[in-house]
Amino acid sequence: MRTKQKLIKRIFRSWPLYTMLIPGTVYLIINNYLPMFGLLIAFKKVDYSVGIFNSPWTGFSNFTYLFASNDAFIMFRNTILYNVAFIILGNLLGLVIAIALDTVKSRYFRNLSQIIILIPHLLSTIIITYIVYAFLNERNGFMNNSILPLFNIDPISWYNTPGPWPVILTIVYLWMSIGYTSILYYSTLIGIDKTYYEAAVVDGASLWQQIFRITIPCMKKTIIILLILAVGRICYSDFGLFYQVPMHSGLLYPTTQTIDTFVYRALLEQNSIGRSSAAGLFQAVLGFILVVSTNMIVRKVDAESSLF
Repeated sequence: MRTKQKLIKRIFRSWPLYTMLIPGTVYLIINNYLPMFGLLIAFKKVDYSVGIFNSPWTGFSNFTYLFASNDAFIMFRNTILYNVAFIILGNLLGLVIAIALDTVKSRYFRNLSQIIILIPHLLSTIIITYIVYAFLNERNGFMNNSILPLFNIDPISWYNTPGPWPVILTIVYLWMSIGYTSILYYSTLIGIDKTYYEAAVVDGASLWQQIFRITIPCMKKTIIILLILAVGRICYSDFGLFYQVPMHSGLLYPTTQTIDTFVYRALLEQNSIGRSSAAGLFQAVLGFILVVSTNMIVRKVDAESSLF
């Protein structure tokens, strides 16, 4: 009873803060929890004439098409390998850029650099697509007209040649995301006590020794948390990056087909929201399992660095 009275008093005493919490709570419920009722679509063959609730149940048949397709191996391989490359390279380069920004003495130049590297992250995927197209256009593209002639290489039909696209998509992803990732690391880096570095300088530590003995150990928790969250999305892919940037060219499917693009194309061709919902549920459940498993491993190795 006393606990309840204390809670009521605390709510009345801090009512402005709780009032500010209402919009965020309402948005969270509407955007994240109410749509969960739609998960039953994954187990139904939706018939619009009778509605979702009266549509016949199909069990797990909507899930089988992901694995029964001839493209199953290609899309799972591409999705996982691309994400592994993105996680490793994205976090590594983000950390390097954050450390580089911290060494810049000019505040003006440092702020300007942050703005410049963050701009690609804020651009629409459509804009990114046409920037890439300006480079790779077979007739007027920068690569075929300016770069390849320097090495005596014949023009390449980029949108008909799947081989180079793993490198192209990786470069485009890093260009788009590296600014945001580096700022996340930089926000942690500036919170490190500067007296550590002053003591290291007094002891004669070099710049590299300061980075490996002070900076990286102090940022270990942030690095691990970002890695855990990234592992949870290893079965997802940036739809715009893999569908729009390659101009949805069918000849590039061997290196650009992922789970998300496959589901989208299947939805267009077969108009089956049950199958697309099943794919989304499969990705969410697998992502949850990966996050929990990775966190358990981290917690056993270093409990302080775990996410929960």
